[in-house]
Amino acid sequence: METNQEKNAWKEVRYHKKFLNALRGVYVFIMASPHILVAAIFSGLVIILGFYFKIGEAEWLALVFAIGLVFIAEAFNTAIEIDIDLTSPDYHPYARDTKDVAAGAVLLSLLLATIVGAMIFLPKIF
Repeated sequence: METNQEKNAWKEVRYHKKFLNALRGVYVFIMASPHILVAAIFSGLVIILGFYFKIGEAEWLALVFAIGLVFIAEAFNTAIEIDIDLTSPDYHPYARDTKDVAAGAVLLSLLLATIVGAMIFLPKIF
């Protein structure tokens, strides 16, 4: 059981320390997520296509949000997988379901990003 001192220690973290913790979280996400490199490569290709086709501001906004959503979904998926691996090291159907739902969220974000990309680029290609 945690003491009051331990509970308050989490509340007393200074703001710059919280920022450093968040940066560490981004680092852990990059190192722990095997698919982040693939997502970064595809995102780079989409950005290059955006410049090539000279897309408008609204299209850039849609692309940035779609790309960001994929990275955010993958970050949450990675956090959930880390937590489930810690709290349920043995097989449990609820742990599997939790991981599958988190992975499903990433898949849904990828589908949305694909639709956004298709709506923007297909008319310019054809």
